[in-house]
Amino acid sequence: MLAIFKNGLVNPPKELNSPFSFNACERPKGTEETLKDFLASHPINGFSIGFLDKALLAYAPPQSTLVPHQRLFCGVNDIYCIFLGSLNNLSNLNKQYGLSKGGNEAMFVIEAYRTLRDRSPIPAHKVLQDLEGSFGFVIYDHKTGAVFAAISADKALNLLFWGIAVDGSLMISDNVDLIKASCKKSFAPFPAGCMYHSERGLMSYEHPMNKMKAMPRIDSEGVMCGANFTIDTFSKVNSIPRVGSEANWATWGQQA
Repeated sequence: MLAIFKNGLVNPPKELNSPFSFNACERPKGTEETLKDFLASHPINGFSIGFLDKALLAYAPPQSTLVPHQRLFCGVNDIYCIFLGSLNNLSNLNKQYGLSKGGNEAMFVIEAYRTLRDRSPIPAHKVLQDLEGSFGFVIYDHKTGAVFAAISADKALNLLFWGIAVDGSLMISDNVDLIKASCKKSFAPFPAGCMYHSERGLMSYEHPMNKMKAMPRIDSEGVMCGANFTIDTFSKVNSIPRVGSEANWATWGQQA
C-alpha cells in the first residue's frame, strides 16, 4: 500500500526531515513517479485513487498466501481506510459498535473513526487501547481533509514506514523501498503504539499523558536518517480532554 498526502494538507514531524536526504548523487523520485512504480509492480489488481491535489491512495491485495499479514481497503461516505494486519477481538468490537458480523477490520476502523469524529465522548486513545492484535492503518477523511494513522504496540513488527518526499509530501507505506525512492534519508518506521492526526500531530495512545521525543537515526553510512520517536517519560501533557458530542475528532489530541 501507498498513501501520499500533499504538502499543506498535513504537518508531519519536522524531525523526519534529514538535512542529508537529497545530497546524494541519485535523484529522488517524485511522488507521481513512485506511484507509477507501485502500480507497475501490481499490474493486475493494483489501483489508486486521487483526491484533487490533496491526497493519493494506492492499494493492491496480497498476491501470495505467504504474505505475513492481510491487507484491506475500504471506503464509506468519503472516509477511506487501508488496513494491515488483524484484530483478534474483531467479533466483539463489531458487536460493541452494532456492526455486521461479516464486517472486516477496515470497515470497523472507519466506523470507529466516524463515531469518534461525530459524536463519541470516549477519547481516541482509549478506543485504540481496546484493539487487540498486530495492525497498522491509514485513514483519509475527504470530507474534512483529515489524515489519521496508527500502529499497534508490537515493536517487533514494522508494518508501516513514513517519510517526507522531496516536494514536502508525507508518504506512508508498508514498502520501505517505495519510501526510500522519494524520501531518501527522510524516513523512519512509524512508531509502535502511536497515532498521528493531521491536526494534532503524533502521540502515544499507550501513554497519552506523555509527550513524544525524536531520537536521530543513524544509518550504516553514519548519516542521519530521519528520526525514531519515543515516549518522553519526563515530560507530561497537561491533560487529555474528552471529546463531547458537539465537537469533532480534530480535538482528540489537544493539549489543555
